[in-house]
Amino acid sequence: PSGSPRPKDPLRGCTLIGVAERIDLPEWDIDQLRVKIDTGARTSALHVDDIEELPDGRVRFWVILDRKHAHRRVQVEAPVSRRSRVRSSSGKAQERIFVSTRMKLGPVEKEIEVSLASREPMIFRMLLGRSALHHDFLVDPSHRYLQSPKAKREKRSSKRRGKKKSARSKKQTAKKEAADR
Repeated sequence: PSGSPRPKDPLRGCTLIGVAERIDLPEWDIDQLRVKIDTGARTSALHVDDIEELPDGRVRFWVILDRKHAHRRVQVEAPVSRRSRVRSSSGKAQERIFVSTRMKLGPVEKEIEVSLASREPMIFRMLLGRSALHHDFLVDPSHRYLQSPKAKREKRSSKRRGKKKSARSKKQTAKKEAADR
């Protein structure tokens, strides 16, 4: 009918992100932390070490910034927002401490809640779950780093690249010859 209001478009104003992004946690002086976007997880989880409970409902911990370089870490102190049982992807339930902080991803800056966990074997130091994403983001599963360009790696020397290319070419040539036989 012409007089009735149109339903609100839930995607209007959403920021398009990939399945991996880099975020800033400005209250903790953390920039460009690699995160995995996990729409299967309700809550977000951050890899931390040495959690120490303090008086007055506060907690102190080390945020491990890089999987390969454990010395890259930042000490943070924050109020505990809640405690809750969380079931990991392996199905194991554990009690976790949750804290809140500001997150900046692309043009969006918002308050999010994260559980403090050990993600030692995981590639990404943080998972960003649905509660941190809803109302602000739309995930494109076919892309990564749409809002935060992937960090540039140092280029290998041309000699080394040349060797790898020629080794690859030899394998491809051998496969073609075997297929022709």
